[in-house]
Amino acid sequence: MADIPTSDGSKDLSMYSNGGPETNGSLVVCFGEMLIDFVPSVSGVSLAEAPAFQKAPGGAPANVAVGISRLGGSSAFIGKVGDDDFGHMLADILKKNKVNNSGMRFDQNARTALAFVTLRSDGEREFMFFRNPSADMLLHESELDVNLIKQASIFHYGSISLIEEPCKSAHLAAMAIAKKSGSILSYDVNLRVPLWPSEDAARDGIMSIWDQADVIKVSEDEITFLTRGDDPYDDNVVLNKLFHPNLKLLLVSEGPDGCRYYTQQFKGRVPGVKVKPVDTTGAGDAFVGGILSILASDTNLYKDETRLREALLFANACGALTVTKKGAIPAMPTRDEVQKILKHDR
Repeated sequence: MADIPTSDGSKDLSMYSNGGPETNGSLVVCFGEMLIDFVPSVSGVSLAEAPAFQKAPGGAPANVAVGISRLGGSSAFIGKVGDDDFGHMLADILKKNKVNNSGMRFDQNARTALAFVTLRSDGEREFMFFRNPSADMLLHESELDVNLIKQASIFHYGSISLIEEPCKSAHLAAMAIAKKSGSILSYDVNLRVPLWPSEDAARDGIMSIWDQADVIKVSEDEITFLTRGDDPYDDNVVLNKLFHPNLKLLLVSEGPDGCRYYTQQFKGRVPGVKVKPVDTTGAGDAFVGGILSILASDTNLYKDETRLREALLFANACGALTVTKKGAIPAMPTRDEVQKILKHDR
């Protein structure tokens, strides 16, 4: 579907409600980890108490790629898995979800990463990781699909791929290629403290690439962590400590309460969409997928507050729908489902 220009040269928002933007220049390339989550068959128990586990595909960048595809957008995933049954299963899941997986690599000497995730009685999660080292940490710069990166309207990544070499160097090289090619750089902090050598290492690693991003998504807890205990609700904290001169859009996710947004021109809040939560896994990734699916084909979105607010309400609805089902990838909503809940919510 072609973009629909309006009188002021912007794109008509109605295009987002009927099938979604699908143009050659709107590919979102997601870089990083993909793994297997093992989730207890019953919620509200510790790992030790769980009677059984169900396996589910996981990894924030891969979740975002599927989220975008599910909404009718164009996405690709770049990362490494083991040359094992789980790794090939993950590649197949991406393919079935219409995500370009040609940038995936398979390591013959390391396993696909595993994470045991407990769902507490409030639906929040606790993690235990098995990756020493796992295949995702072993992606080399020489294995990058450079041509795929160069096609990205948006290049999206997290921080887990910055923890260990050689993946860290591959991550930095991929960012440089994307930047040089004119891609928007999108960064979701996705803090996982247990994976870093220390809290200081996590802070330093996460902040080491901060100034390069065009779009950053951060949670309230992550603000508190990165600022060493400052109030995440204080606009001055966010603007003075986290907003940088090259940043186009800073998003603060507030879970069920919605999100805050900060640009060079304006700031504000968009309320959440009310649902009954079952499992919060993947909600942040669905939110990111929702906003990036629109930004990819409307790259000046952050300059128009009305359009940005509409897009963020759409993204909030994506996140809300995801918590109504178990798992991340299976719960990612379609565009029709999002439109339906938005009509109902209003």
